Amino acid sequence: MPPRQRLSPADRRAQLLAVGARMFAARPYEDVLMDDVAQQAGVSRALLYRYFPSKHALFAAVYQQAADRLLAETKLDPADSLVGQLVQGMDIHLDYFVANRHAVLAANRVLAGDPVLQTIMTGELDALRARLLAVLPLADESARRTVSAVLKSWLVFVQILVVDWLTEQTCSRTELRDICIGAVLGALRPLLPADRVPNWP
Repeated sequence: MPPRQRLSPADRRAQLLAVGARMFAARPYEDVLMDDVAQQAGVSRALLYRYFPSKHALFAAVYQQAADRLLAETKLDPADSLVGQLVQGMDIHLDYFVANRHAVLAANRVLAGDPVLQTIMTGELDALRARLLAVLPLADESARRTVSAVLKSWLVFVQILVVDWLTEQTCSRTELRDICIGAVLGALRPLLPADRVPNWP
């Protein structure tokens, strides 16, 4: 074990999250041991458990941090084209999913149905849907409700498709992205002004 560094509680928690994120990205969930996390972080097992009382708690904190960062990096700007915004958002998320395949599969397969993880994922999807609604030209509240329902279904579709793709890559990353973008543009085309929904790709 490397010598323990003296850190503030906030810095120690950040360090443990960083170590946990690396290990959950590198290994399947079941292969990550709290003893190994403590060793990699250079802390005692007791100290690790003081911050995170279980592997599940550590994983949930890692996944919440990742969701927050993805939302922060996904910048939807009304001045940009709809396609440009969708491409930017999809690329950011796919980059994370590919780099953190084990963690994404753990959240969506190993821990599927876990209420804590479901709350994190639902929160991120709801935030993304709200951001998309904010940049779309919607005529009235009725149109907003309809488009909101379409976006909610599309985000779940993307989630399922990407998780399946991480398990078995039946197409290229670019093709996956274009399929996802094409799906939402096709669904939005009857609901938005024709000049705001371009053909794709």
